[in-house]
Amino acid sequence: MRIIRCNDYEEMSRRAAAVIVGQLTTKGNSVLGLATGSTPLGLYQKLINAYSRHAVDFSECVTFNLDEYRDMAPSDPNSYHAFMRENLFDCVNFRRENVHLPDGMAPPELACAGYEVEIDRAGGIDIQVLGIGNNGHIGFNEPADDFPVTTHIVELTEMTRNANARFFGSRLESVPRSAITMGIGTIMKSRLIILLVNGAGKADIVRRALYGPVSPNVPASILRFHHNVLVIVDHEAASLI
Repeated sequence: MRIIRCNDYEEMSRRAAAVIVGQLTTKGNSVLGLATGSTPLGLYQKLINAYSRHAVDFSECVTFNLDEYRDMAPSDPNSYHAFMRENLFDCVNFRRENVHLPDGMAPPELACAGYEVEIDRAGGIDIQVLGIGNNGHIGFNEPADDFPVTTHIVELTEMTRNANARFFGSRLESVPRSAITMGIGTIMKSRLIILLVNGAGKADIVRRALYGPVSPNVPASILRFHHNVLVIVDHEAASLI
């Protein structure tokens, strides 16, 4: 595990973008695992800027997102399909057939097992981008008694729903109660994992994930067993390590 301490969010985003641009320059048909939420927005803007400068080409790149809300259509403006279209996919030259997100409307067995098949068919994930929740979740893998292995349905905790309420007009009642998410085992198969963390509010969970016991009660702690993890944190998030 390598830890890069950055001065601020802008530097964190720039460092992460440089890794992905380098990967695509070397291997244009790389498979990227992507995340949603506020943390990767700066990264996505840096990638858009690089594309605008003709510094990177996404035409052969394949993507798999970590998760999607259950019973939410891709056309719903609160879906992660819509989030990715607005913040990355529609801004660069991805081919529509190369971008994949879990299907929140599909029967659970098809949505979960089918997603694993698609990832395997693509050859696995080269770089997986992650954020971390205040309770240590990665993707929507919440604290639990064990580490879920494959893509699965998860019931979201109140902490996670409260954190995501800002995307739903701060109305907790509008936040879905369940989601489909890549499992820990699926994430751990990635050839490189980039964990992005910013803000003082994440300092304690960063300390627990990187230096506390490895436990499914802090799902991100399992990343310490991965052979190639790059943790990119801003000054505030790294203040307790």
